[in-house]
Amino acid sequence: MASKHLPYQLLAGITPCPAGWLAVPARLAGVTVIVEDPVVFRTLLDVVDSRPSFDAVAINAPLGFNDTPAGPQRPCDSEAGDMIGWPRRVGVRNIPSRAALQATSKAEARALEPWLTKDDLRRFRWLREAEQTFQPFHQRNFFSANPDLCFVLLNEDRPLRTSPYHQDGVLERMALIRNKLPGVEDVILRAPPNGAGQVHVMQAAALLWTARRAVGRAISRLPLDPTWDSTGLRMELVR
Repeated sequence: MASKHLPYQLLAGITPCPAGWLAVPARLAGVTVIVEDPVVFRTLLDVVDSRPSFDAVAINAPLGFNDTPAGPQRPCDSEAGDMIGWPRRVGVRNIPSRAALQATSKAEARALEPWLTKDDLRRFRWLREAEQTFQPFHQRNFFSANPDLCFVLLNEDRPLRTSPYHQDGVLERMALIRNKLPGVEDVILRAPPNGAGQVHVMQAAALLWTARRAVGRAISRLPLDPTWDSTGLRMELVR
C-alpha cells in the first residue's frame, strides 16, 4: 500500500553506514512528527523499493554527478562548505565524476581524479550505488542533503565548532534538534542498529528535520539556480 493512502506521511533521514544505509524514519500526522526506531537498509534499492514508500527523504548522498572530471567540488558543494564554515566544512566531501566511479581500478580512478584519497576511494561503494540508482523522477521525494548543513540551519545559520565524534559535539547537536523533533534524543542515545554507530543515527536525525522541511515545501536549495547533469538530475544540496 502506498503511503498516500495512509493517514500520515512517511519521512526519513538517511546516511551511509558500514552495513549499508542508516535511516531514521518518522510519521508526520498534521504537524506532529513521531520519530521511529532507526533501521539499516542493505542497499539503496531496498530504500527506494520499500513499502509503504517514503513521501520525503533527505539523504546524505549526491543525486547528480559530472560525467567527466571537473574539479573535486560541484558548485553546490562549494556553497555548502562556505556556509558551514571552519572547521566543519570538512564534512562536505568532494564528489568524483561518473568516469572515475566507473573506472575498473583504483589506479584508473586516481589517474582521472588525482585528488582522490584512500578515504575517498572507500566511499566509492556508496557513491556508485547513488550513481546507479537515482533517476530524475526520484528527485520528487529524495533530496540530497548534508548533516553539517542541517545543523548550521538548526543553529540559526551559525557554524558549529564542535565535532560530532566528541561528546561535547554530540550534546550540542542533540540540543539543537531536541525542540524540533521531540523524542529524537532517545533515538540517538539508545544502542544503534548493527552495522551503524551513534554518529550515523545523529546525522540521520538531522537529515530527518530537512525531510520534514521538504514535505512542508520549506527547503532552500544550493545553488539557487542548480546545475543539471547529463541524465537530468539536479546537482544541488538542500536544507
